[in-house]
Amino acid sequence: MHDPEDAGFEDEAFDPDDVVWVRGVDYVAGWRDATDAGTELADALAAAGFDTTVLEWRARTNGDGSGAVRLVLSAAAAHDVSALMRAVARLGKVG
Repeated sequence: MHDPEDAGFEDEAFDPDDVVWVRGVDYVAGWRDATDAGTELADALAAAGFDTTVLEWRARTNGDGSGAVRLVLSAAAAHDVSALMRAVARLGKVG
């Protein structure tokens, strides 16, 4: 992964929830959950034959402490993931 500045995030609007921590909110648990979810997603894509070297993901937390995964794909990789999801939808198997 590289610096968010390199990934085109410089145009994102300022969000106070991204910089203000609230006492009593367990941000570490949310970040840990997001880390696990990002790894699970990358592993699932790899198992489906997707080249995971072309994706980037970052674990983060929302203002309420819940985990979030920021996924960055090239346009070509997004087309590939879309095709993969459509193939899964045709099989009727999700989860």
